[in-house]
Amino acid sequence: MLELSILGFLYETPLHGYELRKRITALTGHVRPVGESTLYPAIKRLEKAGLLVREAQPGPAAAPRQVLTLTPTGREALRRRLADADGPEVTDENRWFTLLAFLRHLDDPAAQAAVLRRRLAFLEEPASFFYDGERPLRAEDLDDPFRHGILTIARATTRAELTWLHATLTDLESAAAAGGFGQPPCP
Repeated sequence: MLELSILGFLYETPLHGYELRKRITALTGHVRPVGESTLYPAIKRLEKAGLLVREAQPGPAAAPRQVLTLTPTGREALRRRLADADGPEVTDENRWFTLLAFLRHLDDPAAQAAVLRRRLAFLEEPASFFYDGERPLRAEDLDDPFRHGILTIARATTRAELTWLHATLTDLESAAAAGGFGQPPCP
């Protein structure tokens, strides 16, 4: 998800490494803090793949800053990764939120809707954090107040997300049917 974050933020505007790291940390830092030892090798891999370029620009002090810019190939790579998102990208909440942060860069409403439909299918599967054999347990099945809390919070979060998904899918599918591209209105 680090590479997706790099591509997503650079899709919006060229950035120097420090600013890019701050933005990624703001998005995912509470879950996966981004250190220089992780960020800069990822930047080098993307640069070597031709997805971004570095350009020295004068900095606020004497030292020049390396500004990173996404190439047209990088822009296409981001759109492809967004359109192809599946598996852990739509089932793991932290990865999903990272993907969702940049899904607007996939400017085809039908393609956006396809990604949201994969998330919707995942959320509609019966699941729990806790099981009795093969049977998923509900909050009401548990005496443990802490596990009950986990399931109660998860249920509320899932309901809110399902409401948002259905409304957004309706908007996207209307836009796709009308041949429109762009951003759906926020519900």
